[in-house]
This record gives sequence, C-alpha cells and structure tokens, in this order.
Amino acid sequence: MIINDPDTHAEVSAVFAAYETALTSNDVAALDALFWPSDHTIRYGIGENLYGYGEIAAFRAGRSPVGLDRTLDRTVITTFGSDMATASTLFRRASMEQGKVGRQMQTWLRTPEGWKVVAAHVSIITLKE
Repeated sequence: MIINDPDTHAEVSAVFAAYETALTSNDVAALDALFWPSDHTIRYGIGENLYGYGEIAAFRAGRSPVGLDRTLDRTVITTFGSDMATASTLFRRASMEQGKVGRQMQTWLRTPEGWKVVAAHVSIITLKE
C-alpha cells in the first residue's frame, strides 16, 4: 500500500479545503454532499452523537450559521492507497474560551460519486500549560 501518493493526497487536500469553505460559509447543501449518504456514517460532535446520514443532515439543517469562522492549525492529511484517507486538524474560533482548542478528525473514502466523509469527530479541549 502506498502512503501519501501525491495525486491522491492532492485530491483529498482539495476536498478537505472544499469542506472547510462549506463549513465556514454554512453551505449546508455542500456539506451534505461531502458526507457518505449511508446509515453507516457517523459524526461525533461537540455536543451530539450522530448516527447515519439522516441525523447528520438534520443537525446541519438546524445549526446556527453564526460564528463559524475559524483558523486551522497542524492539519495532517494521510492517504492509505488510493481510496482511503484521514484528515486531522486543530481549530480555533474567536468565540472560544481562552485556553481551549478544537480538534477535528475525518475519515474519507473514495466512492463512485467522489470523496466522502464516512466518519468524523469534533471536540474541544482545554490546553494544558
């Protein structure tokens, strides 16, 4: 298996960037299109555990569009072969309490319809001094 094939890495980097743009602009249709439309898709959020595409789409539809801008730090994208990848990043928002940092991890799968998030985890932690 090839780890971080340059072409595959470029594809996932581009779709990750598209996800970030959709997230911060609250483009719900684009966000929905980037998740695998399956009952097997899971997203653990800061305050919610979402099982299946339907729960994820319902969460997105009801989410407030306020305060979504953020800065990313230490983003790592790793591809495994040509059809699977992970994307991990830290994020900060102006609205976050001092000393906190957000963490996001996604598992991406190449499907016939393109790259899709099949699992995601978002959390916020307190940084230790």
